[in-house]
Amino acid sequence: MTAFDYLDLPHPADDDRSARAASLRSRAFVQARDREGWVGLFATDGVVQDPVGVSFLDETGLGHHGHDGIGAFWDDVIATNPVRMDIISSHAGGNEVANYLTITTTFPDGSNVAGEMVAIYKVDDTGKVQSLRAFWEIDQLRFTAAPS
Repeated sequence: MTAFDYLDLPHPADDDRSARAASLRSRAFVQARDREGWVGLFATDGVVQDPVGVSFLDETGLGHHGHDGIGAFWDDVIATNPVRMDIISSHAGGNEVANYLTITTTFPDGSNVAGEMVAIYKVDDTGKVQSLRAFWEIDQLRFTAAPS
């Protein structure tokens, strides 16, 4: 297993409308298990592709659109188990940011699945997320059994 040094990025100011700020709010809402806060980050016509392309989480590969689609993605994927997101590096440009991070999902028995991904957030001028595109591969996930 690879060891990483994680960034300790501060929580953004309330008036920060940057893509990095949106990504940090997204992480905070996911880790706090706050559905309303997370869905509220997105523009009404926003899209989530996690992962990008056809997958068992998105059979069409077109993503989850609008607050209803993004909310359903939350209900089906994020809400089911606690998620931890640790940012390794963050690279901003214009109205976008690409974060390289590890994500760990812990199951009720204490087992977990972890992997690395690149998450690209694009925001509009008001700081609402227009798109979240997460690049990761199922065969690169690592499963850790529950402690005995």
